[in-house]
Amino acid sequence: MRVAVAGGTGVVGSRVVEALRADGHDAVALSRRTGVDLATGVGLDSAVDGVDAVVDTSNVSTLSADAAIRFFQTATGNLVAAAARAGVPHLVLLSIVGIDRMPHDYYAGKLAQELVVEASPVPWTILRATQFHEFAGQLFDRAKLGPLHLAPRARVRPVAARDVGAHLATLATGAPRGRAADLAGPREEALDEMVKAYARRTGHRGWIPSVSLPGSQMKAMRAGLALPGSDAVLTTQTFADWLRDVN
Repeated sequence: MRVAVAGGTGVVGSRVVEALRADGHDAVALSRRTGVDLATGVGLDSAVDGVDAVVDTSNVSTLSADAAIRFFQTATGNLVAAAARAGVPHLVLLSIVGIDRMPHDYYAGKLAQELVVEASPVPWTILRATQFHEFAGQLFDRAKLGPLHLAPRARVRPVAARDVGAHLATLATGAPRGRAADLAGPREEALDEMVKAYARRTGHRGWIPSVSLPGSQMKAMRAGLALPGSDAVLTTQTFADWLRDVN
């Protein structure tokens, strides 16, 4: 099969491409680096022409609900339109567990993105996954008060990006499912402890206080609204397993 992966050079998209190629499929990464711009639609028509499936792992770095909604409605809207014009038989979207329970900030954009796909004429599958193990490192880099790193409190059940990529590859080479079962890691973790463990692993020895960040989204995550239900598909790599491979 020939599969186009939007965001195919990113944290998860690159894993989708790897998994597809390992299984003998022809995977094409769509990104600005490869001449495709989802925000403007440049290069999309030729990129999805003749493919058997499209996987959307596109992303934007923002905490603004308005900015996230604008990006995902535009980018995924352009991708859906191009896929429909090309007669692509399957569109797979990566989303996040619990966004309908906490439609705030960035998650409001992901919920809007799901609605674009659900209204699409292209047969679709939506996979919601929990936060990635890599989330700890992202927060260590971004959650700061001046030079002081912060460890936000939240309840999460992190999953390996490689496992999400492999699961998306399997979904893309199968029949459209609508909403697939959620995907999550093997155990619940405290997000602040994940951030601290990542910091220690990478050589940071300074004090990192645990904090309850303001805002509706973080309050919801502290309440456990980002956790999957009992019917989720569970992977096997724990955060501790993943952390051992971090340099």
